[in-house]
Amino acid sequence: MPDAERASDTPEARAAAVRALEAEFGELITHFRRVITENANRVSPGMLPGAYKIFTTIARCEKATVSTLSERMLMDKGQVSRTVRELEELGLVERSTDPVDGRSFPLQLTPRGEERLAAARLPQEGRLLRTLEDWSLTDIGNLTRLLHALAAGVTPGSSAAE
Repeated sequence: MPDAERASDTPEARAAAVRALEAEFGELITHFRRVITENANRVSPGMLPGAYKIFTTIARCEKATVSTLSERMLMDKGQVSRTVRELEELGLVERSTDPVDGRSFPLQLTPRGEERLAAARLPQEGRLLRTLEDWSLTDIGNLTRLLHALAAGVTPGSSAAE
Protein backbone atom coordinates (compact mmCIF):
# COMPACT_ATOMS: atom_id res chain seq x y z
CA MET A 1 0.00 0.00 0.00
CA PRO A 2 1.49 3.42 -0.97
CA ASP A 3 2.35 5.78 1.92
CA ALA A 4 -0.31 8.36 0.93
CA GLU A 5 -2.99 5.66 0.90
CA ARG A 6 -1.79 4.24 4.22
CA ALA A 7 -1.95 7.70 5.85
CA SER A 8 -5.56 8.20 4.77
CA ASP A 9 -6.59 4.62 5.72
CA THR A 10 -8.43 5.52 8.91
CA PRO A 11 -11.32 3.49 10.33
CA GLU A 12 -13.69 6.30 9.28
CA ALA A 13 -12.32 6.43 5.73
CA ARG A 14 -12.51 2.63 5.43
CA ALA A 15 -16.11 2.62 6.73
CA ALA A 16 -17.08 5.34 4.22
CA ALA A 17 -15.43 3.42 1.38
CA VAL A 18 -17.25 0.22 2.34
CA ARG A 19 -20.58 2.10 2.56
CA ALA A 20 -19.97 3.50 -0.94
CA LEU A 21 -19.20 -0.01 -2.21
CA GLU A 22 -22.39 -1.33 -0.57
CA ALA A 23 -24.37 1.44 -2.29
CA GLU A 24 -22.92 0.48 -5.69
CA PHE A 25 -23.73 -3.20 -5.05
CA GLY A 26 -27.27 -2.11 -4.16
CA GLU A 27 -27.58 -0.29 -7.50
CA LEU A 28 -26.18 -3.32 -9.34
CA ILE A 29 -28.60 -5.68 -7.57
CA THR A 30 -31.53 -3.39 -8.43
CA HIS A 31 -30.42 -3.42 -12.08
CA PHE A 32 -30.16 -7.23 -12.09
CA ARG A 33 -33.60 -7.57 -10.47
CA ARG A 34 -35.08 -5.40 -13.20
CA VAL A 35 -33.40 -7.49 -15.92
CA ILE A 36 -34.57 -10.75 -14.30
CA THR A 37 -38.14 -9.45 -14.03
CA GLU A 38 -38.14 -8.34 -17.67
CA ASN A 39 -36.64 -11.64 -18.83
CA ALA A 40 -39.17 -13.64 -16.79
CA ASN A 41 -42.03 -11.77 -18.48
CA ARG A 42 -40.49 -12.40 -21.90
CA VAL A 43 -40.30 -16.14 -21.17
CA SER A 44 -43.93 -16.23 -20.04
CA PRO A 45 -46.08 -13.19 -19.18
CA GLY A 46 -46.64 -13.10 -15.42
CA MET A 47 -43.72 -15.44 -14.61
CA LEU A 48 -42.29 -14.53 -11.23
CA PRO A 49 -38.57 -13.73 -10.93
CA GLY A 50 -38.09 -16.74 -8.59
CA ALA A 51 -39.47 -19.09 -11.24
CA TYR A 52 -37.16 -17.51 -13.81
CA LYS A 53 -34.20 -18.07 -11.47
CA ILE A 54 -35.10 -21.75 -11.08
CA PHE A 55 -35.58 -21.98 -14.86
CA THR A 56 -32.16 -20.45 -15.60
CA THR A 57 -30.50 -22.59 -12.93
CA ILE A 58 -31.88 -25.71 -14.61
CA ALA A 59 -30.52 -24.37 -17.92
CA ARG A 60 -27.08 -23.69 -16.41
CA CYS A 61 -26.86 -27.05 -14.66
CA GLU A 62 -28.15 -28.86 -17.77
CA LYS A 63 -29.74 -31.53 -15.57
CA ALA A 64 -30.67 -30.91 -11.95
CA THR A 65 -33.06 -32.49 -9.49
CA VAL A 66 -35.54 -30.64 -7.30
CA SER A 67 -33.34 -31.50 -4.29
CA THR A 68 -30.24 -30.09 -5.99
CA LEU A 69 -32.09 -26.89 -6.91
CA SER A 70 -33.44 -26.55 -3.39
CA GLU A 71 -29.98 -26.89 -1.85
CA ARG A 72 -28.25 -24.70 -4.42
CA MET A 73 -30.81 -21.90 -4.18
CA LEU A 74 -31.41 -22.16 -0.43
CA MET A 75 -35.13 -22.60 -1.01
CA ASP A 76 -37.80 -24.84 0.48
CA LYS A 77 -38.02 -28.09 -1.49
CA GLY A 78 -41.82 -27.84 -1.64
CA GLN A 79 -41.69 -24.37 -3.18
CA VAL A 80 -39.09 -25.50 -5.73
CA SER A 81 -41.24 -28.54 -6.56
CA ARG A 82 -44.34 -26.37 -7.11
CA THR A 83 -42.40 -23.96 -9.31
CA VAL A 84 -40.92 -26.83 -11.34
CA ARG A 85 -44.45 -28.19 -11.86
CA GLU A 86 -45.53 -24.77 -13.19
CA LEU A 87 -42.53 -24.72 -15.54
CA GLU A 88 -43.50 -28.20 -16.73
CA GLU A 89 -47.10 -27.09 -17.34
CA LEU A 90 -45.76 -24.23 -19.46
CA GLY A 91 -43.77 -26.76 -21.49
CA LEU A 92 -40.45 -25.17 -20.51
CA VAL A 93 -38.87 -28.04 -18.55
CA GLU A 94 -39.22 -31.79 -18.45
CA ARG A 95 -38.26 -34.58 -16.10
CA SER A 96 -36.45 -37.72 -17.11
CA THR A 97 -35.58 -40.84 -15.17
CA ASP A 98 -31.98 -41.21 -14.06
CA PRO A 99 -30.73 -44.47 -15.60
CA VAL A 100 -28.46 -45.06 -12.58
CA ASP A 101 -30.97 -44.16 -9.87
CA GLY A 102 -34.58 -44.77 -10.86
CA ARG A 103 -35.79 -42.70 -7.89
CA SER A 104 -34.07 -39.57 -9.23
CA PHE A 105 -35.73 -37.35 -11.84
CA PRO A 106 -33.29 -34.88 -13.45
CA LEU A 107 -34.83 -31.77 -14.97
CA GLN A 108 -33.84 -30.20 -18.23
CA LEU A 109 -35.13 -27.51 -20.54
CA THR A 110 -37.38 -28.60 -23.37
CA PRO A 111 -36.63 -27.30 -26.87
CA ARG A 112 -39.44 -24.76 -26.27
CA GLY A 113 -37.77 -23.76 -22.98
CA GLU A 114 -34.42 -23.27 -24.70
CA GLU A 115 -36.09 -21.17 -27.40
CA ARG A 116 -37.96 -18.99 -24.86
CA LEU A 117 -34.83 -18.48 -22.76
CA ALA A 118 -32.77 -17.45 -25.79
CA ALA A 119 -35.50 -15.01 -26.85
CA ALA A 120 -35.75 -13.57 -23.32
CA ARG A 121 -32.00 -13.00 -23.09
CA LEU A 122 -31.64 -11.49 -26.55
CA PRO A 123 -32.15 -7.83 -25.52
CA GLN A 124 -29.33 -8.05 -22.94
CA GLU A 125 -26.99 -10.14 -25.07
CA GLY A 126 -23.84 -8.21 -25.69
CA ARG A 127 -24.66 -5.40 -23.23
CA LEU A 128 -21.74 -6.30 -20.94
CA LEU A 129 -19.44 -6.72 -23.92
CA ARG A 130 -20.47 -3.29 -25.25
CA THR A 131 -20.11 -1.71 -21.81
CA LEU A 132 -16.61 -3.10 -21.39
CA GLU A 133 -15.41 -2.59 -24.97
CA ASP A 134 -13.31 0.46 -24.01
CA TRP A 135 -11.97 -1.11 -20.81
CA SER A 136 -8.47 -2.52 -20.90
CA LEU A 137 -8.04 -6.27 -20.51
CA THR A 138 -6.06 -5.48 -17.37
CA ASP A 139 -9.01 -3.61 -15.84
CA ILE A 140 -11.42 -6.43 -16.74
CA GLY A 141 -9.02 -8.97 -15.26
CA ASN A 142 -8.60 -6.89 -12.09
CA LEU A 143 -12.36 -6.54 -11.62
CA THR A 144 -12.78 -10.29 -12.11
CA ARG A 145 -9.98 -11.05 -9.64
CA LEU A 146 -11.33 -8.61 -7.04
CA LEU A 147 -14.92 -9.88 -7.31
CA HIS A 148 -13.69 -13.47 -6.99
CA ALA A 149 -11.70 -12.56 -3.84
CA LEU A 150 -14.70 -10.70 -2.37
CA ALA A 151 -17.04 -13.64 -3.07
CA ALA A 152 -14.52 -16.08 -1.59
CA GLY A 153 -13.98 -13.87 1.48
CA VAL A 154 -10.23 -13.63 0.99
CA THR A 155 -7.71 -10.84 0.51
CA PRO A 156 -6.94 -10.03 -3.14
CA GLY A 157 -3.54 -11.32 -4.17
CA SER A 158 -3.49 -14.09 -1.56
CA SER A 159 -3.02 -17.62 -2.83
CA ALA A 160 -6.55 -18.48 -1.63
CA ALA A 161 -7.99 -15.78 -3.93
CA GLU A 162 -6.49 -17.29 -7.06
